[in-house]
Amino acid sequence: MLAWPPDAHLTLAVLAAVPVWLALALTLGERMRSPSGPAAWASLVLVQPAIEELVFRGVLQGQLLRLTAARKFGPLTLANLMVTAGFVATHLLAQPPGWALAVAVPSLVFGHLRERFDSVVPAIAMHAVYNAGFGVAAWLARG
Repeated sequence: MLAWPPDAHLTLAVLAAVPVWLALALTLGERMRSPSGPAAWASLVLVQPAIEELVFRGVLQGQLLRLTAARKFGPLTLANLMVTAGFVATHLLAQPPGWALAVAVPSLVFGHLRERFDSVVPAIAMHAVYNAGFGVAAWLARG
């Protein structure tokens, strides 16, 4: 994961997020919430990605990959699709439907990285990068 040049999938995952962050900041601006204080930033960038990825990609996706024999639908496994549905449903508990649905594509990316590297670490790292980018975009839009 730390090789140079970096894995093309990791690079593409980061590069694809940049225009999304910019679009969110430009279109939603004041409606975006940025973390307030170091504890909120730590939660957004470190705690939430680690817990969510360990549960969703580590435990659930790992078990579902075994149970479904890694059945694929195009480039996506059934396990990744099922975990993504659960990830979106969980976000519906705390966010409006539009925001909750917006986590579907990142969830598929995290699931793909978990499977590509056979490890949850790249999914945690990318989730942290995505959350940090969102937080910075929100902070810049409100500033």
